[in-house]
Amino acid sequence: MSVNSSDTLIDIQDLKFAYGQNQVLKGVNLKVPRGKIVAILGTSGCGKSTLLRLIGGQSRPAAGSVRVNGQTVHEMDDDALYLMRQKMGMMFQKSGLFTDLSTFDNIAFPMRERTSLPEPVIRDLVLMKLHAVGLRSAHSLMPNELSGGMQRRVALARAIALDPMLVMYDEPFAGLDPISLNVISNLIRRLNDALGVTSIVVSYDVVESLKIADYVYFISDGVVAAHGTVAEVNASSDPFVRQFVDSLHDGPVAFHYPARPYLADLRLGS
Repeated sequence: MSVNSSDTLIDIQDLKFAYGQNQVLKGVNLKVPRGKIVAILGTSGCGKSTLLRLIGGQSRPAAGSVRVNGQTVHEMDDDALYLMRQKMGMMFQKSGLFTDLSTFDNIAFPMRERTSLPEPVIRDLVLMKLHAVGLRSAHSLMPNELSGGMQRRVALARAIALDPMLVMYDEPFAGLDPISLNVISNLIRRLNDALGVTSIVVSYDVVESLKIADYVYFISDGVVAAHGTVAEVNASSDPFVRQFVDSLHDGPVAFHYPARPYLADLRLGS
């Protein structure tokens, strides 16, 4: 993907990160252009969610750099990081709604925390965001009164509450029924285009991600294993890409966890 620096919102170069001795990211390079949806795909545990934490400044890299809107995230002080995060929205894998707050108050929370808007204005904005995800009439319901798909939509409304420049989605399709899944994927695409934001979708759901993404990165073994437009991914003959796109049970991502020969274990047991 070739884009001018002014068209790039996020620029990640040779990014490395480890949890103790577990080297999760071993030199990731990727760019996220403004106004687009970029999907980051890979198996569970490959470092996709860690990548989001590094973009948001919750974790610091061992090496390499993460630049967001021209600023190096891990070089920011607390005040600068707080200001940058005000321009970000996050939809968590399990919605992350405040269980003791109503749907309305969940959406209003970032507005009350980060702005000085009067309550009548907040009320109108909250109802606008809920209307955008089809849940305006559910504003008084508590999170435990919502279905899983409805909770995910409320989480999406909260993520866009302050019209951020960037929205990050951590496994937005996980655990949803087919109807709710289709609703969420369509909302991500529609809201991205309507609001002019930039979106990062982290997922292992290749089918849904390819429906809405403009560009795709595959992460494996701590690096970018493949990348391209949706058309390029669908036409790719790369074995790794084909395993994901075609849902093959074995391939570059092996079915068996690394182990010594099976017969060696059987002999030990005899």
